[in-house]
Amino acid sequence: MPSPRAGTSGKMQSDLQGVECMGLDYSYEIFTPAQNVAGALIGLAELAPRTQRVPPLTVTLPGGDQIVLPFTSNFRSEPVDCSTSSRLELDTSIMFGVDDVVREFFDVQESELDEVGRIAIGYVYLTVRFAPTLHPRYASLQFTAATSGMSRMFERSASVRAVFTGLTATSGGACCVLDTESDTFTICWLNGEPIQDTVPGPRFASHRDLVASWPGQDR
Repeated sequence: MPSPRAGTSGKMQSDLQGVECMGLDYSYEIFTPAQNVAGALIGLAELAPRTQRVPPLTVTLPGGDQIVLPFTSNFRSEPVDCSTSSRLELDTSIMFGVDDVVREFFDVQESELDEVGRIAIGYVYLTVRFAPTLHPRYASLQFTAATSGMSRMFERSASVRAVFTGLTATSGGACCVLDTESDTFTICWLNGEPIQDTVPGPRFASHRDLVASWPGQDR
């Protein structure tokens, strides 16, 4: 889990006029047992748009398992070997249901929707950390919005939140948090249940306390 940031954060982004400005980098982060990463990525691949036209990306995970994903890594499609690496970077496009917040972010056209009313949103940048120091039994999958507008959509859209909590559930994840670049993280999913809580907060004074509540952390 990222530490609370000191000072202003956010990467330099270009607006529509090509002028560089400091943008918001809100993100959802899923924490799942390390052995579940392959399943989580396969579940994520099922959320990719069917019409996405990128060459398949072969990823070798720690332990040697290989999976093929419909995304790029650093905007390239060459095979990625993470067998001796601590992290994986992916550029993803994800299908989200359209609620009022998503409609506000997009000028949604019916022709852009799939058969169940979802729209493709990308890029969403994914960083997979395979064995973070704070919780080495759990990997993290951090999905970061590409623009300030998308960051605000991440924060406000129930549909977007449902996609990330749903992926947490299907991957056997213990926790999902929303990071809005403040000292407080919003907990959206914890140990099999949707939740609306914060860390720090009355229940969890620190990130370490939150991690201690996940299954298997007392071993």
